[in-house]
Amino acid sequence: MVVKILSKNMKTILFVEDEAALHKTLGQVLRDKGYNLISALDGKIGLELAKGEKRPDLILLDLILPKVNGFEVLRKLKEDPETKDIPVIVLTNLESTGDIEKALELGATTYLVKASYGLEELVEKVRKTLK
Repeated sequence: MVVKILSKNMKTILFVEDEAALHKTLGQVLRDKGYNLISALDGKIGLELAKGEKRPDLILLDLILPKVNGFEVLRKLKEDPETKDIPVIVLTNLESTGDIEKALELGATTYLVKASYGLEELVEKVRKTLK
């Protein structure tokens, strides 16, 4: 049996996504690459965790979420002095130019369409953003 010890030096990622299968798959890949992972299945919990005791170094954010949509989560994160400097990678199925522009205007660091990126490409984007 392998036990992973979470290091205080490891980067922490908050993953706000309502698809359980993606949480499980991407979450395992990120953990295997040495990241701590905090998960939220809706926007309300995502906002609470972003401001929590274990502040994330990066947020992966879907836009289509229950309770509070991703655009509103992003707006609130960037308006709050406690969370405004946390980089946010939007990871969604929304592909319209308007959605992309809106997310970037609200302060997203990167905008990725789920269908266009494999897991390894996504991990590379995370790694580059956290450098």
